[in-house]
Amino acid sequence: MKFTRRDVIKTTAGVAAGAMLPALHGGRKALAQDLTYKPEDGASLRVLRWSPFVKGDEEQWLANTKKFTETMGVDVRVDKESWEDIRPKAAVAANVGSGPDIMLVWFDDPHQYPDKLLDVTELAGYLGNKYGGWYDGPRGYATRNDKFVALPLTTIGNAIVYRDSWVKEAGWSTFPTKTDDFLELCKALQKTGHPVGFTHGHGVGDGNNYAHWLLWSHGGKMVDESGKVVINSPETQKAIEYAMELYKTFIPGTEGWLDVNNNRAFLAGELSVIANGISAYYTAKNDPKLAEIAKDIRTTNLPIGPVGQSVELYQVSSAVIFNYTKFPNAAREYLRFMFEKEQMDPWITNSAGYCCQPLKAYASNPVWTADPNNAPYAKASETLRPNGYAGPLGYASAAVMADYVLVDMFAEAVTGQQTPQAAMERAEARANRYYRV
Repeated sequence: MKFTRRDVIKTTAGVAAGAMLPALHGGRKALAQDLTYKPEDGASLRVLRWSPFVKGDEEQWLANTKKFTETMGVDVRVDKESWEDIRPKAAVAANVGSGPDIMLVWFDDPHQYPDKLLDVTELAGYLGNKYGGWYDGPRGYATRNDKFVALPLTTIGNAIVYRDSWVKEAGWSTFPTKTDDFLELCKALQKTGHPVGFTHGHGVGDGNNYAHWLLWSHGGKMVDESGKVVINSPETQKAIEYAMELYKTFIPGTEGWLDVNNNRAFLAGELSVIANGISAYYTAKNDPKLAEIAKDIRTTNLPIGPVGQSVELYQVSSAVIFNYTKFPNAAREYLRFMFEKEQMDPWITNSAGYCCQPLKAYASNPVWTADPNNAPYAKASETLRPNGYAGPLGYASAAVMADYVLVDMFAEAVTGQQTPQAAMERAEARANRYYRV
């Protein structure tokens, strides 16, 4: 969608507002406490974001973008791509030096091409100082050698989404909080004709979230603190064995699922339990045909495994500006505008619990207490564990995730394509191609 000057009613008030902008030096305002960037003459921007799972997210993003155009007179075209297509399109744009000015990318993708991205350290410092600081997890994805090469935009939380009446029918008055009990519940649900289903396919969000939870909850990890690949371990073996038992209770076909498939199956009444963002509940709550399902939906955090603590990946998206842009000041100003309270708070609110804030000041947004089902997603940015754990984020961690090494390891084992040992060895070999230490 594109917003142009033709969309804007040019009033004398608008001219006056422009005249009130402070004097700028070097493309930015001198006082950091009120930072602004002056867009280049004739500037226009193209923004590429991921397709929404929550309608309110996109609607408010576009409304905020239109407001930016009305305020600054900069044309902005907002395009969208499927979740799976964002990563390869960003990599191509970085490598060929052509494409969108700004993209919303996943996880540690900025670490794959940091030299192709505009330094936004000044802007990040301004926003962090003004809005209570950045959460460490999202900050790590956006920084390279202590410089911000991206701005953390949001963490899309992941939680158990389940049908309360079916869980009770299976003999459980409350949802289990431990992995052993959770397995027994899944077996009971299968017997009552209400199987569960978790994504073993190349789902950027759900597939990665599930695989990392399986591994970390049993004490496994891809690499150690030095970046040495240690996926071939007794802890990983236990995680795979647990996944194999859990898989027996699944609806068929989950090894081919992308992010959208579990939503569809759950809302069609084919599943009793999934791991998902708030989007499945949001869709049911806003569709009169799904009203009865919505009343029966509950959410909770994923069960705790043998490690004895909650260990979740969660999906982080950051905004990057490619350094080939012809309008760096306009791009920085667009992001500054979108992160300010007047725009960010309504976006978080209208995302209805789907998009968790990366800046601490926005944790007070009332959306997190507006509905009990939103609560498990409220601290996603605060509690996430980065995908490169326990080693440093960088090209290798980003590439291993982009290649779905961990997701494939579990899928190959649970479907019987590989023995657990062979699946670990194959994952080890694939990861070592990227971690050359």
